Amino acid sequence: GVHRQILLATLGWFVGYQLVKRAEYMHAKVDRELFEYVRHHPVDFHAPTEKKRIGELLEDFHPIR
Repeated sequence: GVHRQILLATLGWFVGYQLVKRAEYMHAKVDRELFEYVRHHPVDFHAPTEKKRIGELLEDFHPIR
């Protein structure tokens, strides 16, 4: 009956909520570890000194005709 549908909907919501919460925790844990690694090894992750323009990244266009 209706009470089973309500029960299963509530159960599904609860299980989904717990799975999303665990996934967010795992992603936050990995992010924290990566940021800590980058903080301890700044030489490996230096910013580029000069940004390239879009024209320098793309090849010149030569029409076939």
